[in-house]
Amino acid sequence: MSVNSKPFQSRLGVSRRQVLKGLGAASSLPLISGFAPAFATGSDGRVVVIGGGFGGATAAKYLKRANPSLSVTLVEPARTFYTCPFSNLFLGGLREMSKIAHGYDELRDRYGVEVVHSMAQDIDPDGHSVSLANGDTLHYDKLVLSPGIDIRWNALEGYDEAAAELAPHAWKAGPQTELLKRQIEDMDDGGTFVLVAPENPFRCPPGPYERASMVAHYLAQHKPSSKVLILDAKDNFSKQGLFTSGWEQLYGDSIEWVGLSGDGRVTRVDAENLEVETEFGTVHRADVLNVVPPQKAGWIAERAGVTDDSGWVPVKPESFESQQVADIYVVGDASVAAPMPKSGFCANAQAKVAAAAIVAALRGDSTPEPYWSNTCYSLIGPEYGISVAGVYRIQDGVIAEVEGSGGLSPSDASTEIRQMEAEYAVGWYNAICQDTWGTEA
Repeated sequence: MSVNSKPFQSRLGVSRRQVLKGLGAASSLPLISGFAPAFATGSDGRVVVIGGGFGGATAAKYLKRANPSLSVTLVEPARTFYTCPFSNLFLGGLREMSKIAHGYDELRDRYGVEVVHSMAQDIDPDGHSVSLANGDTLHYDKLVLSPGIDIRWNALEGYDEAAAELAPHAWKAGPQTELLKRQIEDMDDGGTFVLVAPENPFRCPPGPYERASMVAHYLAQHKPSSKVLILDAKDNFSKQGLFTSGWEQLYGDSIEWVGLSGDGRVTRVDAENLEVETEFGTVHRADVLNVVPPQKAGWIAERAGVTDDSGWVPVKPESFESQQVADIYVVGDASVAAPMPKSGFCANAQAKVAAAAIVAALRGDSTPEPYWSNTCYSLIGPEYGISVAGVYRIQDGVIAEVEGSGGLSPSDASTEIRQMEAEYAVGWYNAICQDTWGTEA
């Protein structure tokens, strides 16, 4: 379909209303109206949720919304969760880390979720139990995994955990993000920020390009002779035309993108010397080197036996239950749910579908028919926003994008519309964080 075939407001307005009212089509499932707290098994059941991000926190909350008598335990080692969405704004000087920080008070105090701040170390699928680092063992009837991503260390030659302390990935918001910000602030004017972007799939497909935009914004304000170089393992990326047009308008030639066919695929990293080597032997030296490396599902998913050879988790599309291990549901970045992207919005929507499926299964009912939506905003500048939206259903046994749904921001949008999109991005962030943790920025 042509992304400009419909007027801006009619094409994207519905998705935004869904964001602000219900955070996606998944939230209109029967889960929201609740189920009668009577189960065919004669017990409410025990659900353990591992991971307190967009997927896990949402799953825990909506399980308790559906049946307050259900025993729900959320396992998350961190007491404060920092979101990857809007972490790029921190790098650009537009937001403090405290404004992307969220806790678990609402889940605990309002919904009665037991929140355990410890690391899940192992899972026994046969015994239906989870071993924690604090020595406790949790037993479950159903288990929800939302472990996010882990880095494939050494998938790029030379890029291991030690290298990440010199050339941070910052693809998990927190200390790595703060390290990268300090490096950007310490860079001399006239320096080069080199960003290495991976091939698909990876967390947040537009993320590297929004990061390049936010770094370019910061440099334009404080180090105007500097530049950003993106070395990409792909020839195409999410919202590419919108990004490149915005870069030209706002930053001129200070952002350079080199794709796969232009020798942009990095094969070796020398973090000590801040150098990378591409497929055909070109060496690039950075003043600040940001490597976004290949990724896989969070390691606890592998311990649970739910990953396949890809490193990700295949799931049943109607419920997000693992295809390989019964009674384990996997939502968010760790799961394979293409064409849905690995985004915070999708994790939130998938968690609601999994929660509805779990409640139905514990009642002995059939799984509700699911559908999902996704809206992803990116900032190219403080007053320059772009977005992509999609709606998804199960077709012929797989998840598919509904024909004619969603789309991109218009390529020829006015300055006023770009400003509105930037404002919508803030509204989206506040709404989804309120829905997930009960807190806004």
